Amino acid sequence: MQLFAGLDVSMDETSICIVDRDGKIVRECNAETEPTAIRSTLDGYTDRLHRVGLEAQAFSPWLFTELRRMGLPAIVVEAVHMQKALSAQRNKTDRNDARSIAHMMRVGWFRQVHVKSSESQHLRVLLSNRRLLKRKFIDVENEVRDTLKAFGLKIGDQPRQV
Repeated sequence: MQLFAGLDVSMDETSICIVDRDGKIVRECNAETEPTAIRSTLDGYTDRLHRVGLEAQAFSPWLFTELRRMGLPAIVVEAVHMQKALSAQRNKTDRNDARSIAHMMRVGWFRQVHVKSSESQHLRVLLSNRRLLKRKFIDVENEVRDTLKAFGLKIGDQPRQV
């Protein structure tokens, strides 16, 4: 029997719902937002899990990579598509979100997001942090120039080597 899991991930806790192919809820529970905790929660069902869905958000690349490494068929779903599907709920709770994600995995009504490699993610973080540091350096430099003007000191443009 094929099973489908939905994970509603938040900072500290992840709501998990597992449904069978008929939509019957097999298990609902919470786990710490750690790949090992999620894996141990799904342990009795791993051989029958067909899809494990989670919404695209800050933890998604990390969880996706780790869950895949542990042998789970993890899928990251586009956030806008997921949000529109979940907005139809009457009672929006983490538990109900996990249930809806599990049903989306069951019926195949989702848009999968490509998760970039770890190397690509590291390079992106390095480049964005470099850009941030350059902006902050220029802001501090301009602030010092502006402060010194109050004392009649003028600093001309200096070529930057950042």
